[in-house]
Amino acid sequence: MKSLKKFTMLALAALTLTSSLSSCATVFGGRVTAEQKQKPQAGEPTRQVRVGALIADILLFPLVSIPVDFATGAIYKPKQGVAQKAPAAQKMTAENKAKKSK
Repeated sequence: MKSLKKFTMLALAALTLTSSLSSCATVFGGRVTAEQKQKPQAGEPTRQVRVGALIADILLFPLVSIPVDFATGAIYKPKQGVAQKAPAAQKMTAENKAKKSK
């Protein structure tokens, strides 16, 4: 009975670890922007999907990784005109602009 319980716990731990590390776009796609997370409103263009990440999700762990990537928004391509800056760098840029306008 103890060995079955131990095996079940190990299997659940392995499944949890595998599912958390299996989403290709979430792991390898970089920082997810607000535009990727936000659903388009009526009349706005639809978001484009990262084809390479989608194919990798389908081939590696389709039942786990596809829902995770779509739920986090990491599967969607970031907008081309949006600079990929760290939040601290964006804050510094905003502060510099405010100082210059004074």
